[in-house]
Amino acid sequence: MNDHQALLSFAALSQATRLAVVRALVVVGPDGLPAGIIADQMGVSPSNISFHLKELERSGLVVQRRVSRSLIYAANFDALADLIKFLMEDCCSGHPRICSSVEQSDDCSALTEDANLA
Repeated sequence: MNDHQALLSFAALSQATRLAVVRALVVVGPDGLPAGIIADQMGVSPSNISFHLKELERSGLVVQRRVSRSLIYAANFDALADLIKFLMEDCCSGHPRICSSVEQSDDCSALTEDANLA
């Protein structure tokens, strides 16, 4: 991941609704959710969620597919993993305990397992 792509990702995640959407889609896994259900879960209008989903898709953190008449959105686990790797690339120099605490996190191992299943 280059700096430009990282900036797009961070900009997309810097808004509360979009961050909540990504977190919800990570929990759901690769099957994703229809836009209408995401809007209901977030408590926002369909037009509002469309705006946020478009930004997340533009950043590469979310992917869209059409199933019949529905648009299904899912977390892009490869892009999320790349963003995490980007953050960890330089930060651990001389501070191995930072990397080891992330590697030992139950949350991170669950994300890795989910990404491997996808």
